[in-house]
Amino acid sequence: MDDSGDSGRPQPGAGGTAPGTDPDDGKPKRPAEPGGGLLMGRPFGVPVYVAPSWFVVAALITWVFGGQLDRVLPELGGARYLVALFFAIAFYASVLVHELAHTVAALRYKLPVRRIQLQFFGGVSEIEKETETPGREFVLAFVGPLLSLVLGGVFYGAMQLVEPGTVPGVLLAGLMISNLIVAAFNLLPGLPLDGGRMLRAVVWKITGKPMSGTIAAAWVGRGLAVTVLVGLPLLTHTGALGGTAQDIGGVETVMDALLAAILAGIIWTGAGNSLRMARLREHLPDLRARTLTRRAVPVESATPLSEALRRANEAGARALVVVDGQGNPKGVVREAAIVGVPEHRRPWVAVSGLAQDLTDGMKIPAELAGEALLDRLKATPATEYLVVEETGEIYGVLSTADVERAFVKAMARPEA
Repeated sequence: MDDSGDSGRPQPGAGGTAPGTDPDDGKPKRPAEPGGGLLMGRPFGVPVYVAPSWFVVAALITWVFGGQLDRVLPELGGARYLVALFFAIAFYASVLVHELAHTVAALRYKLPVRRIQLQFFGGVSEIEKETETPGREFVLAFVGPLLSLVLGGVFYGAMQLVEPGTVPGVLLAGLMISNLIVAAFNLLPGLPLDGGRMLRAVVWKITGKPMSGTIAAAWVGRGLAVTVLVGLPLLTHTGALGGTAQDIGGVETVMDALLAAILAGIIWTGAGNSLRMARLREHLPDLRARTLTRRAVPVESATPLSEALRRANEAGARALVVVDGQGNPKGVVREAAIVGVPEHRRPWVAVSGLAQDLTDGMKIPAELAGEALLDRLKATPATEYLVVEETGEIYGVLSTADVERAFVKAMARPEA
């Protein structure tokens, strides 16, 4: 299953600390590499990870496919499990090609791709930004199933060059069928599947509203989840997917029901996440640096903390900016550091010892808002930022704690 999308949306760090920042000293660290399992490579510069759950699925495929090979090619003996393992690896290589199609299309549209992850039910391409037009959204979603269909055709063509009933013939047939199933499943018109993104693009084009497309595709996705939960065990029980009802035992019935429940849960959760992220993006323009900024007072580096706080209280300010003799900002006094200084010591502690030196990335334009604001915070992790006017004048201090609260508030708004 594929649910490529923008699940990598940057978020403020919990507890008022941005990602990659030490909560004790507030100093930014190098952003952590996006993880998610075993790093396999970086095609097109995008890291590809294999999640631990993949090994469970690979073992399951090896066991099931090995059992089928015992009926088709009994002369293989124990070697059938090596052949089955090769099939599992080749199948997920096909899934990787499917995901790389999404990645290449996204990079062509200048959309950043955080990573590709191969996991329990297929792969995920984590594209960090939304497409700008419904046409690009449709293309970005369609290229994955298209590549799976092409691979199915390639494996079918290769089947014509080998003898049927041989190891190569069985492997090629299995890969052809599995790629056609991947393509057909992903074309189902419900989020988080590719077909759901295509439906979203169509509704977006008709209505002119991307949110309307998301709502429609997400609810269709929830309908698909219910259909899978009820329909898959029913089809298996009636023998519609092969065999007869008499051939199906109790263990197989339980396994089919469990598989259907897991698959339905993934689809339902993915559809809900798509709705929440769309609702968040709808409210992202409300996250404005100017409206979230705390008023600040400038103080020189040698100023005692007690005196600096007195000036801030008189001015009705909630933040301190360290400046040089000419009034140029040099650092921002960290709120966490102030709290950590006992009141009786504050007359003897200079604000310079509690300040974080300013870097260019920590200077935020007052008009920055929405995704641009979140991207800026993610690029330069810190606990506080200096907000400046276009003229360079100090406007105030932006705390990631305030951004986080506004972010959570937007996430908590009623879902469509």
